Amino acid sequence: MRWRVTLVLVAAGLAACDVGVAPAPQSQPTVSQGQALSPEQAARMFTQVVRQVEPVAEHECRRQGRGVNCDFLIAVDPNPRAQPNAFQSEDERGRPVLTFTASLIGSVRNADEMAFVMGHEAAHHIANHLTRQRLNSATAAEIFGGLATLTGGGASEVASAQELGAVVGARAYSKDFELEADQLGTVITYRAGFDPLRGAEFFTRIPDPGDRFLGSHPPNAARVETVRRTLGALGV
Repeated sequence: MRWRVTLVLVAAGLAACDVGVAPAPQSQPTVSQGQALSPEQAARMFTQVVRQVEPVAEHECRRQGRGVNCDFLIAVDPNPRAQPNAFQSEDERGRPVLTFTASLIGSVRNADEMAFVMGHEAAHHIANHLTRQRLNSATAAEIFGGLATLTGGGASEVASAQELGAVVGARAYSKDFELEADQLGTVITYRAGFDPLRGAEFFTRIPDPGDRFLGSHPPNAARVETVRRTLGALGV
């Protein structure tokens, strides 16, 4: 298995992070909640999680056999002003890139949370969510534009309808995609040797989006329940 981290962490980006690190399967530093991890501790935790999670994610990706590139590149955005965030993208060659901001790494309380977030983002790629989202967006834009044309709309009205359709199409299955990524991310996290349920406690500290129409994310409770149900199916 090959793995690579574009580790552009800088000391200033993590020096003031208030997080605790719990022991993963290998020995790791433990910091009490409310204390700040040193840059070295934060980098060590993140690197250890990458070492354990990336090979499992790659194996799961290849096992699914969907023809997607499974050579994950893990990147860190060191900008100390960037909001806590993690996201999946692809480079110009179609290689999957999982990017984590330094503030996100600093916001997790233990290695289980970091592993779950990483497994979740890898699952988005394995499930081909970016391509499916683009297809949904393009299809809805075409439908909305067609309806505007049929009702006598001019060029500007049709263009506006297409823009609206693109947004609706992109959001229509967004919550389903998140739950799919939670489910597969749970499997990846567990098989990498971490505790997905403990990792899912990350959701208890972020704003609950609720069950909004065309919301981008499902309610936090639904996400935690997905983790519990998936672990049950694994016999845990």
